[in-house]
Amino acid sequence: MTVLVSVWGAAPGVGKSTLCAGLSRSLAGAGLRVDHFREEEILSRPQFGAVAEEFGATGAVGPETLVAATQRFVESVPARGDDVVVADALVPFVPTLLAMGHDDEAIDAFMADLTRVLAPVRPVVVFLDGDAGTALSRAGEREGARWLDRYIGKLAAYEVSPPVSDLASAVAYLGRERAVTLGAVRRHGWGLVVVERADELTPGEVVGAVGQGLTPWLP
Repeated sequence: MTVLVSVWGAAPGVGKSTLCAGLSRSLAGAGLRVDHFREEEILSRPQFGAVAEEFGATGAVGPETLVAATQRFVESVPARGDDVVVADALVPFVPTLLAMGHDDEAIDAFMADLTRVLAPVRPVVVFLDGDAGTALSRAGEREGARWLDRYIGKLAAYEVSPPVSDLASAVAYLGRERAVTLGAVRRHGWGLVVVERADELTPGEVVGAVGQGLTPWLP
């Protein structure tokens, strides 16, 4: 059975994309067939075409669209013959649903549908925990001076709860995003690997910790 490893984190800048690249190389080096699903590929992978189209037309994506796209992706996995899919911020889509205004009850119902769709693969979430404020500052240094302002503005425009207007409120909102994501994954019995204080570790240390944590699920 293919293992779907979906990497999330406490905030942008905590090292998700770096981990996905490093973990993909490490698993491939161990002889596994790996599909590295990058975050931006949700707009270009054919199975997610309806997601890209709906978001482009309305600025939002419905839960049914996300479930249907995920089902198409899962159905495509056997033909590729991959042992592991390493996905950067793909399932369980909880931050997207929160941004679109869905409450905890709606998210839990969505997770039940998503868990059913993912039955042919083995979903494991890797969560890079750490200080959200530190991670956001790191992302701002990497992406440029105006990145943080744009990120805060995006959250404010989504009218998330708690509302976001500055760095402190963005950190507070990310705390809620973290709690809802981890709670949903645990309630629905997905595999879960949490790397504590990931923002204080080197990329190599994070890859090593994740590789060890994934051992019970990897082929």
